[in-house]
Amino acid sequence: MVKFENYGHYSSDNYGSHSLKFTDTKNQQFWFSYKTLIAFYAPDKSGLWSTFVRQNDWSTTTGKHLNWVDNGNKKERLTSEQFNAKYIECFGKELQKVA
Repeated sequence: MVKFENYGHYSSDNYGSHSLKFTDTKNQQFWFSYKTLIAFYAPDKSGLWSTFVRQNDWSTTTGKHLNWVDNGNKKERLTSEQFNAKYIECFGKELQKVA
């Protein structure tokens, strides 16, 4: 069963839809800031499960969301190109934009 949850630390549930995390039936996890995928947890081509987090190319709000995902570990964040390449490696297809 797919699990949906709010990973945000907002004081009000009014903002819950801005920081959603989805876990699929394979236990792969996907973190979104608004409608943008900012991180995912999945096995790479070697089978090692890891969390891959994209660097902040957006706003302070998305930066806050990224910090909630990786506890502020900015050194491990991937560039847009690296993040997209890792997604292709893990899932065998390109990342699709959400409308």
